Amino acid sequence: MSVKNASLAANKLWLVPSPAPGARPGPRGHAALAFDDSELLAAVRRGDPTAATALHDRLRPQVDRVVRRLLGARDPDLGDVAQLAMIAIIDTVGTFRGESSLDSWTSAVAAHMVYKHIRRRKTERRLFGALDAELLAGTRSPSRTGREVMMRDVIARVVVHLEGIEESKAWAFVLHDVCGYDVREIAKITGSTESAAQTRLVRGRREVHERIADDPELVDLLESMEGHS
Repeated sequence: MSVKNASLAANKLWLVPSPAPGARPGPRGHAALAFDDSELLAAVRRGDPTAATALHDRLRPQVDRVVRRLLGARDPDLGDVAQLAMIAIIDTVGTFRGESSLDSWTSAVAAHMVYKHIRRRKTERRLFGALDAELLAGTRSPSRTGREVMMRDVIARVVVHLEGIEESKAWAFVLHDVCGYDVREIAKITGSTESAAQTRLVRGRREVHERIADDPELVDLLESMEGHS
């Protein structure tokens, strides 16, 4: 999809009907009945425009969280990728069969869009840079300056090791051990089979651990952090 077409398609998601005069807002802030997820999806599949609006309101915060987590809050493509993820969700919502929660399915679709976007840019290093920033954000405190410095050093060295292994195995490791996706979700995100995702995860984790064990400076940093915890 071209940038122009993507922009036009994305804009359509925002062209939603305004609440009728005097309508009573529902619990999600729109004039509609209170849908649960199954009712909401059924209404969307019937072509109910109010339900489509509700679906956008229901899922957009989840999409924004996933995209921001994987790209980093300051990434210039954050909004565009989130919009493209919403388009993908609207286009494929008919494939959702309830095998997982709607939030989990949405998260996997959004993460797959980020995965494709980063691969197109061929700058996977930006993912790990964003990961660095996000992890450090949780350690910043005036009373923990020393620990923050150690954390920064640890992350920098781990990133070097991640970049030294095969890309698919690095992705499997980060998506599972850092971002918390399960194997089925990783398979969907990366466009692989579950068995391939599981194999990449196991081998990636083993290689990362072996590299860490062979890095005395990193081992010392990790032990120092444990001592300061």
